[in-house]
Amino acid sequence: MTCYFSKGSILVILLLAILLVSEAQQCRPSGRIRGRKPPPGQCNQEDDSDCCKAGKMYPTYTCSPPMSGNTKAYLTLNSFEAGGDGGGPSECDGKYHNDNTPVVALSTGWYNGGSRCLNNIRINGNGRSVVAMVVDECDSTEGCDADHDYQPPCPNNIVDASKAVWKALGVSEDNWGGLDITWSDA
Repeated sequence: MTCYFSKGSILVILLLAILLVSEAQQCRPSGRIRGRKPPPGQCNQEDDSDCCKAGKMYPTYTCSPPMSGNTKAYLTLNSFEAGGDGGGPSECDGKYHNDNTPVVALSTGWYNGGSRCLNNIRINGNGRSVVAMVVDECDSTEGCDADHDYQPPCPNNIVDASKAVWKALGVSEDNWGGLDITWSDA
């Protein structure tokens, strides 16, 4: 039997196939929205939340990075209390939650239309682990409007957590706001 491919060409074909599969698993922006300047006093900057900037273009996402046993994410700080920077009541149960309760909002793709609502996830960071309940969506598709407290859309890799989560992870308060973590369904 005659072989028409060398070992080198088979290796190249195999590497290209792996690259194509890995490229297909990436989550790319689904669009962009133009920032609008919030009316005076309308953007709650508690927990160092950003306000939209007029004219700035913000990417939007309908997806999040693929899930794994330990999915990489970025932990942010959010208040789920009435009057907090989280805006209105939580999507999952229509309620506000005390900042001393370990609760989170997930980026749109991971929130998955509410399929994780009121389920627990395990968050690993700072050498510790904590279990928190999913109560909200960190909207990656919309932002810069009254419904979103004039804050930009969430990036696609966010676990937005209450103060209780940060405390449980043993992060000093002066370092609250952003932390590379991994998470999984509990």
